[in-house]
Amino acid sequence: MAKKKYYVVWKGNKTGIFTSWDACKKAVAGFKGAQYKSFKSLAEAEEAFKVSFFEYKENNQNGVPLFQLEKRAKEVNFDSINVDAASSGNPGKMEYRGVYTKTGKEIFKQGPFQEGTNNIGEFLALVHGLAFLQQKKSNLPIYSDSKIAIGWVKKKRCNTKLQPNAKNTDLFQLIKRAEAWLHNNSYSNPILKWNTKEWGEIPADFGRK
Repeated sequence: MAKKKYYVVWKGNKTGIFTSWDACKKAVAGFKGAQYKSFKSLAEAEEAFKVSFFEYKENNQNGVPLFQLEKRAKEVNFDSINVDAASSGNPGKMEYRGVYTKTGKEIFKQGPFQEGTNNIGEFLALVHGLAFLQQKKSNLPIYSDSKIAIGWVKKKRCNTKLQPNAKNTDLFQLIKRAEAWLHNNSYSNPILKWNTKEWGEIPADFGRK
């Protein structure tokens, strides 16, 4: 006997949680761009339905547990952007990016840079995000999961111990540009700490852990 499933329909002719495939099929039949998914238990379906389809899809690609999704849905300002960096080695090849929190859509990405560090990437990502928001004349908040990078931005200085060399010349030029931007520009965008323990990995995470 087949195990019972529960179906969440976020977008369709009718939305909600359905207890049979026939009911779910009627709810999405002929509806362009329907958003739905099956679950093994009612509890999982109920937790998933508390957040949007895009939030659920993005977060579960990174393996975020449902209890973290629930906390995220209640506590995160999704009308925001978030940034993150990844480094293969310390130092090593480094890249960073920013995404819209609500949709997970990538809005900028830079790298890879040679002989960089994760902290430098986090710092550059934050400054890039602030400059991007200023260009858009937007007051949206920006999330980062790096206390170090947030501190560097507030002090307007990338306080890295990494030494310049022939491989990372371009990277250090970018650091100087970022520091100059901080000294020459003001911003009102709140810089918020992403609570990884409570909310799971930040959406901009590169998924390399």
